[in-house]
Amino acid sequence: MSDPRPLILTALLPPADQARCEALRRAHYPPALNRVPAHISLFHQLPGRELAAVKRRLRVVCGEVPPPEIAVTGLKSLGGGVALKLHSPELEAVRAELAAGWDTLLIPQDRAGFQPHLTLQNKVTPAEARATLLRLEAAVAPFRTQAVAIAVWRYCDGPWELLGQIGFRGR
Repeated sequence: MSDPRPLILTALLPPADQARCEALRRAHYPPALNRVPAHISLFHQLPGRELAAVKRRLRVVCGEVPPPEIAVTGLKSLGGGVALKLHSPELEAVRAELAAGWDTLLIPQDRAGFQPHLTLQNKVTPAEARATLLRLEAAVAPFRTQAVAIAVWRYCDGPWELLGQIGFRGR
């Protein structure tokens, strides 16, 4: 029988950029709540029973496009946290193509659209988030990177289990 626990899809960065974002997240995310690596969420909840179909579609779509370019343009407030603000028409197009093929599988949050970001801090008071935002605005300069793959994770009541990575064309 297939595992019904939900699937989460995230975009993966090159190792050096992933390490940089992970260090920022570890420095600012409440340690007791930081159970998953730094990530760019593409889909928050796909049905776990659809794992094989999800991977098949990812292989087709990712195999057709080169790694999407991503501009880290600054920081954004999440109210109770801080995120890197991302601009990537290419990644948005990949996500839109995937979403169109999974229309009947999407939860309302995933139907609502895609605002790419990478959360560095969450679940803190608004005052703590504002202070972090001010500190990071002076320390984090815009940079360019790319998505090298899409990771498929299983949600395990808190932590995530990595089930696979599907690279973009040429990766």
